[in-house]
Amino acid sequence: MREFSVPAAFTIGEHDNIVSSVYSHERDDPGHVIFQRLTGGSWTDVTCKEAADQIRSAAMGLIAEGVQPGDRVALLSATRYEWVILDYAILSIGAVTVPIYETSSPEQVRWVLEDSGAVMAFVEIEAHALMVRELLNELPALRRVEVIEYTGPSALDVLAESGASADPGELDSRLAAIRSSDAATLIYTSGTTGRPKGCQLTHANLLYETRGAAESFPDLLRKGERLLVFLPLAHVLARALSLTAFASGVTIGYTSDIKNLVPMFGQFKPTVIVSVPRVFEKVYNTAELNAQDSGKGAIFAMAARTAIDWSKAQDTGGPDLLLRLKHALFDRLVYTKLRAATGGNCRASISGGAPLGARLGHFYRGIGLTIYEGYGLTETSAAITANRIGELKIGTVGKLLPGNSMAVANDGELLVQGGVVFGGYWRNETATADAIVNGWFHTGDLGSIDAEGYLSIVGRKKEIIVTAGGKNVAPAVLEDQLRAHPLISQAMAVGDAKPFIAALIAIDPEAFEVWKQHHGKAATDSVADLTDDPDLVNEIDLAVKQANQAVSKAEAIRKFRILPVDFTVLTGELTPTLKVKRKIVAEKFAEDIEALYAKN
Repeated sequence: MREFSVPAAFTIGEHDNIVSSVYSHERDDPGHVIFQRLTGGSWTDVTCKEAADQIRSAAMGLIAEGVQPGDRVALLSATRYEWVILDYAILSIGAVTVPIYETSSPEQVRWVLEDSGAVMAFVEIEAHALMVRELLNELPALRRVEVIEYTGPSALDVLAESGASADPGELDSRLAAIRSSDAATLIYTSGTTGRPKGCQLTHANLLYETRGAAESFPDLLRKGERLLVFLPLAHVLARALSLTAFASGVTIGYTSDIKNLVPMFGQFKPTVIVSVPRVFEKVYNTAELNAQDSGKGAIFAMAARTAIDWSKAQDTGGPDLLLRLKHALFDRLVYTKLRAATGGNCRASISGGAPLGARLGHFYRGIGLTIYEGYGLTETSAAITANRIGELKIGTVGKLLPGNSMAVANDGELLVQGGVVFGGYWRNETATADAIVNGWFHTGDLGSIDAEGYLSIVGRKKEIIVTAGGKNVAPAVLEDQLRAHPLISQAMAVGDAKPFIAALIAIDPEAFEVWKQHHGKAATDSVADLTDDPDLVNEIDLAVKQANQAVSKAEAIRKFRILPVDFTVLTGELTPTLKVKRKIVAEKFAEDIEALYAKN
């Protein structure tokens, strides 16, 4: 087993902690604008001193409420400014933040609160508070619930009032007592299968992550740069990048208004964007659809092909004269408009949470918005590998962050260890023993490492489809190709123990409305009305044939079924980071899967 390791140039001291940057920024650069807060439709500045004052006030309130070092405090909210203030306040007193997705069901919320033993919960809105209060009889440890967005005193107001008479020296003592080995956060995996497990990450884990990421992206994560966080802060990727950006002096804004991202970009003007692949896919597909709708589909197709070819040429000696001329032409006609949609100042993006795919990577680099893809899990405090400026290999997830090691087992599974890797699952020794063997964390992902140390992910070990004929098929390759079509929102390949590969196809609702207009369908027609419509079937058939060109004949999709509904987070088929929950989909659409293999 060949091992790759990258040493860290930095050290983590016994008393280092992830929250110390709040108070060092206040001391060293109090007037620097560290946050911009969205209030009344406009962005208002928050200086390092103002942020520290709010965090200190909230921390004093927590102390007054009796929250002790090591206690778990839950945060059930969408991404917003107050989430971060509360997180830093919890960390400041030596307590442990337990994030919960605001889209979680009552049963999921109950499980996280019960399993973590949270003593206090902050929720975003009154509806969340009602849900949690209905569960109180089952949660003996939970003493108090406060609401962030409340018609009366908000959670921060309540804490400020509670902490007004508390001893400031107690907060100083709490901060001084934090050790890097102490738990900082307990993050429950969103889980594509099974009940979520609590990943306990220490201050040292988060410091290795933030310092390693800052070292890997020195030109993107530094004072003067601007980051708009719109992914769920309950997910480790957004949380880690937010912590890194804050420590590096980046000015950060927060929003959960995904539907209005383009105008938000125009207002905030980020210099770097962090997202998951599905958002980048959606941007591409929407641009393609809009071009087709305005009669410029052919121009967009040529522009996209040119962008991809131009990007690929960067790795093979550079573009020739003809390609440079074509690229310059489409830059004026197409690429500038796409870059403007991100606010006009964005130079690069960071992608994680799921595989991006080389096609999109080359397209975005070709239009001037390079995406630096990384790889990680909740158990690795977010990224453990990343592409970076000057060390980019599209189609891979980059090299190790400093202070970590990786290897590939004989069965192809990626194994990792190092500073960012967690020590085990909360109150679950069996799962910990299964996951960490001889010091190596078994990721569950299949990977390969090239001679230069770049990691490529093939797919999830548990998701590999083994057909009745014994053929192993990684579904991610096919699904990535299918989602490239603007009409396809999500796709899931099936075929385990079956004679051939098939696919379930979910139609994008927005693209479907445009498609209906161009194909003479009634405005009232739903996807469910047209699942057997010849025009729609033929359109998807072309997408399937295109996807099949990326795989061997034995791996190709032979049949597909158009589903009457899309996959969503709210209906349970997607995780909050928009990954398909394969087990849930297989159960919900079991009859559709069986129909694919029924004898005609």
